[in-house]
Amino acid sequence: MIVKNITTMSGFLFMRFSDNHELQILEALLFLVTYLLGSAGNFIIITITTLDPQLQSPMYYFLKHLSILDLSSLSVTVPLYIDNSLVGSGYISYGQCMLQIFFFTGFAWGEVAILTVMSYDRYVAVCLPLHYEVIMCPRKCRWAVTAVWLSSGIPGTLYVATIFSIKFCRAKIIHQFFCDVPQLLKLSCSNDHLVVMGVADFLSTMAFACFIGIIISYVHIFSTVLRMPSAESRSKVFSTCLPHLFVVSLFLSTGSFAYLNPTSDSPTALEFLFSVFYAVIPPTLNPLIYSLRNETIKSVVRKLLFSMKFAG
Repeated sequence: MIVKNITTMSGFLFMRFSDNHELQILEALLFLVTYLLGSAGNFIIITITTLDPQLQSPMYYFLKHLSILDLSSLSVTVPLYIDNSLVGSGYISYGQCMLQIFFFTGFAWGEVAILTVMSYDRYVAVCLPLHYEVIMCPRKCRWAVTAVWLSSGIPGTLYVATIFSIKFCRAKIIHQFFCDVPQLLKLSCSNDHLVVMGVADFLSTMAFACFIGIIISYVHIFSTVLRMPSAESRSKVFSTCLPHLFVVSLFLSTGSFAYLNPTSDSPTALEFLFSVFYAVIPPTLNPLIYSLRNETIKSVVRKLLFSMKFAG
């Protein structure tokens, strides 16, 4: 009777990953700390790249929009899960679920697109420095960012439009910390999910093309850097690029695994771990990767903290 009620209800239930209340609280606290760290890091980057005159080059302009996407992506999924873990019933309405899918997939695609643009910007800066100001002029940068934001509406629209055709034949229990497409497909009837899988295949192909573009950009960058006589310059570029490549690879590989194998019977714990890798880790680590190795950003943050301390 309970299963029947869950099957016929309009919304969905998030399945708790532990019935132990203490573990639920611990899990919620870990997500809360991660969310606060990620939000603070992205908010600081957005603020200083907007206000500080030193950080008005194309690189920091793109970085600001990456941080906006990261902050938005975290805010779409993590706070609701924290609330459900601490005090919520775990219920999410159908409309809320569709909104979460629309915004999460949109922000995720936007992140892939802006990372591709950023890798091209670094390629021009390192390999074509004499032409940098012409190629990466303010007008072209604005067009690139506009294209990123406009294209971010496509994945969400495609997914939501195709999910409307799905009939749910199983208990509407989502074994995930947010309303994700692969989990909904596990609840669908026999062949209802094929259209959604077509969307996933198309978007995965586009994401893979972006990843190839990023790889090609960094191959050119590394080949140029290796010819530099200064060991310090080589170390500076490698220390920034390699962590960036690691996070991008982690984000795309785990996301592709989940979205291209949505109906697989992989263990719930593994699916949960993968979802953390593509939904939580990259938006949290990006501010660290782009700030800890950047002397200009660190000096601006120190100046900001010093001025706040002096004002206090």
